Amino acid sequence: MAESLLENLIKILNQGKKEAEKTLDGLSKNNRITLQTNELVLPSKDNSGLFKGHIKEIGKKVFFNRLIYGDNLLSMQALLAGDSNISSMRGKIDLIYIDPPFDSKADYRTKVELPNINIDQKPTIIEQFAYSDTWKDGTVSYLKMMIPRLILMRELLSEQGSIYVHIDWHVGHYLKIIMDEIFGKDNFRNELIWHYPDNFQGNVKGFPVNHNNILFYRKGPDYYFNRVKIPLDKPKKRDRRIWDKDKGKVVAARDKDGNLIYDLYTDKYCDDVWSIGQSSVTKTRSKEFLNYDTQKPKELLRRIIEASCPPGGLVADFFAGSGTTGAVAEKLGRKWIMGDLGKPACMISRKRMIDLDSSPFLFQSIGDYQKEQFEKSEFRTIRDLSHVVINLYKALPFPQQDGIQNNLGYIKESKTLVYVDSPRKMTGYNTIRRAQELRNTFMGGWKKVILLGWNFVSDIGQIITNLNDPNLEVLVIPPDLLDQLKNKKKYAELIKNGKLRFSSLQYLTIKPIKKQEYDSSHDKVTVELDNYILLSPDALPLDDKNKAKLDEIRAHDPLALIEYWSIDPDYDEEVFRSKWQDYRQNIENDNDPYRVIKKAELILPKQATSRKICVKAVDVFGFESATVMEVK
Repeated sequence: MAESLLENLIKILNQGKKEAEKTLDGLSKNNRITLQTNELVLPSKDNSGLFKGHIKEIGKKVFFNRLIYGDNLLSMQALLAGDSNISSMRGKIDLIYIDPPFDSKADYRTKVELPNINIDQKPTIIEQFAYSDTWKDGTVSYLKMMIPRLILMRELLSEQGSIYVHIDWHVGHYLKIIMDEIFGKDNFRNELIWHYPDNFQGNVKGFPVNHNNILFYRKGPDYYFNRVKIPLDKPKKRDRRIWDKDKGKVVAARDKDGNLIYDLYTDKYCDDVWSIGQSSVTKTRSKEFLNYDTQKPKELLRRIIEASCPPGGLVADFFAGSGTTGAVAEKLGRKWIMGDLGKPACMISRKRMIDLDSSPFLFQSIGDYQKEQFEKSEFRTIRDLSHVVINLYKALPFPQQDGIQNNLGYIKESKTLVYVDSPRKMTGYNTIRRAQELRNTFMGGWKKVILLGWNFVSDIGQIITNLNDPNLEVLVIPPDLLDQLKNKKKYAELIKNGKLRFSSLQYLTIKPIKKQEYDSSHDKVTVELDNYILLSPDALPLDDKNKAKLDEIRAHDPLALIEYWSIDPDYDEEVFRSKWQDYRQNIENDNDPYRVIKKAELILPKQATSRKICVKAVDVFGFESATVMEVK
């Protein structure tokens, strides 16, 4: 007879502790995980106005709020480890709120609304991989996912810190036991009930579920807590009470004639049942709703943040979703860190913070998710995987021998060298130059080199354009390949059907930048989008019907695929400082929610030297492209 979940709980807990210990032990190693800064966002959305502002520098003395794309286990490792620019966040976070996924039946598809066409996008391969892993064996898998993450969160909390975990009836009672073990039973403070009385569930055989649970734990006895007041539905009269020193008790206050004295109250202290209507947020009639199914109301987060994060303190949310935690923290004068595995979630959060005209924040990522998939696949070495990719590309790997790289193959008839980059790397300039050198020197030289990569730096298109090498081709290894290569049998099937497609890169082009004098100390610089070339639809998580819809847009209105674009008019080739932004749903400039504007006019200080202008775009599927142009 199989062991019950309760009997397995100790094993699951010990396994999670070992995973967390291994992570913590590896924080000081040279190959530790670090965060890559994609963008320093200085919110200045286009509304036909002009940007003028002071730019802070990234450094140890300056704290920037952060939005992190990626697996939160990896992002927390990076936050704990720190790096040369940013010190460790260990013991520095005052409040953590998380709202992890509740059950495996959720539909993680997202609807992409384009002009006259809607496209249903499946989750990215990375998201599918994470979600299926989370619920593979039901509650057991969920707890295995949560335990090491909760341990790392405890390490990140300050001594005055608290954590709130938002759950429901599926796993709440099991997670309570787990959190008692990790945070200490004595540090449990409350089980909060979020009651949404206007949520209708139809005719069910049982009592309709109209609440979620939020578990509240402190880090230790010195935790910060501020009693939060909420308004009453209507003023309430209450007799005044005073402390009678002589009698040693509280007594009703009376006037000189002996009549009871009453006060009129308009608010009260929060108790542990919070009635906040869910449907006011999750239905489209709410101004607050951002078309994100699991979005939580701002009032819920306001109470939590005001109660458990001191003014100026730091709040973190590692399952950020639509970004409500950061939005409320920003408004309440708290610092914030948000992270999410979903590209749509990160895009919604980034736009939301810009809409709020928030303080500057970093948009960061881990980078290599294929690395994580690779380490769980049957292809345990990079050599094995490289040979698999070479064979699937219908080339031949070189025999294994001294002096020959194991990631090289060839196509004899066309004298073409094939170079496969590692899933652990971001393919960029140095890798391309290495491929060119091998083409020219390896075994007497080759006519052409084809570079096959998994992950690419955002300005890869610009790099390839600048190299202007007709005998170089850079292609994308299908992002779902490792998912398809679950075992060697699947590999044999892929070889047999021969339908695997390696796609060209996506890239952005802009028109020549125009500069003219604005006044004696400023120039007006005009930046205009020209074209956007998207990855082949075959490389995207779409079914055939949606691929056909996408082809129509690609052919007739490719710039409609741009979700967000931003400009750094003083690009230093190290950090992209986004000083101007436009995005879909920003209707303050052209009243078109489905398209970005194509032209930006910036008023910039004159300078004697030439200016490098970097333009970055993110498409509706979350792919980033960048291009740089020099203005003399």
